[in-house]
Amino acid sequence: MGSAVDARAHERAGALRDGLGVSPKARLALLLLAAACLASGVAGGLARLGFAIPVPAAAAFHGAIMTSGFLGTVISLERAVALGGRWAYAAPLLAGLGTLLPLAGFHAVGAAMWLLAPLALFASSVAIARRQPEAHTILLAVAAIAWAVGNAVYVTSFTAAAPAWWFAFLVLTIAAERLEMTRLTRRPAVAAPLFLGIVVLLFAGAGASLAEGRVGPIAYGAALLALAGWLARFDIARHTVKAEGFARYAAVALMTGYAWLAVAGIAWAAGAPRDLSLHALGLGFVFSMILAHAPLIVPVVLKRRVRYTPAFYVPLAFLTVSLLVRFAPMEASLRAVGGMLNAVALGTFVVTLLWALSAGNRDSRKD
Repeated sequence: MGSAVDARAHERAGALRDGLGVSPKARLALLLLAAACLASGVAGGLARLGFAIPVPAAAAFHGAIMTSGFLGTVISLERAVALGGRWAYAAPLLAGLGTLLPLAGFHAVGAAMWLLAPLALFASSVAIARRQPEAHTILLAVAAIAWAVGNAVYVTSFTAAAPAWWFAFLVLTIAAERLEMTRLTRRPAVAAPLFLGIVVLLFAGAGASLAEGRVGPIAYGAALLALAGWLARFDIARHTVKAEGFARYAAVALMTGYAWLAVAGIAWAAGAPRDLSLHALGLGFVFSMILAHAPLIVPVVLKRRVRYTPAFYVPLAFLTVSLLVRFAPMEASLRAVGGMLNAVALGTFVVTLLWALSAGNRDSRKD
């Protein structure tokens, strides 16, 4: 008994290698390490919103844990599976441990690991780009550079500028993924130079954010807004949204994410409150992408099936509603309520994905 998710996971697996002896159990351990980073980041975020949650002092660095810790670990793990060499798994291990060790008081060791993790990811990305020299693989290596700069800026205490570089890493990684998929559709000749211009503008905005002034945020926000428009116009999701099953769900999640990317771009350029600009981008855009891609990626990493279920729409809808509540201007206390609902939405997705994995495993035994 198969599913649409199985088919797409097998298609993706065609581009991924066996891991050269890295067992699914070892990959599961790294996923659990990422899950620990996620739990720590969510707990720290709720504590910052005023909820009485006992967390280590370092957990207050919620944004760093979520972006460079959890997401850095997950992205590095997928890249390691794609490359196949055991050495590539150093990146997710360093990112995960570099996030959790400071929570236990080992700040210097954690900082060193955070400096090394993006370098390991860059090496993996370059190896993939040499094997498959395409625009999207080169962009993955460029994105790893942004992560390295962000971590270096953060470790050297220039924390206010670090998020621009971290989000450049995440946005460009996702953009590279979607750029690969757009090869399945006809693009006008202007699409490629437009995309390159957006990447250059995003880096320019991140670089200018290291200095005081409005130039950096305006350029950065304009790049995010332009990328949202590019993806909405050229991504295959605008065609697959007319399909059925998982293909439609993934397209809905992607298009929802692009809408939040546009919101984040406007908020960033306009100098809106940081809670709006950072969470529209980090939760609205990035996590919508995770909701779309995780049912494809997790089966490849763990060598397990996922059974598609319409229940995947529930956490997607919950995430959208929770962000609207969080950003509602009527009542300041709604920000905390929205933050709690954000956490519930993420938890709902994890539970749904675990159920889909369990159901897929039962399907495998029946085949």
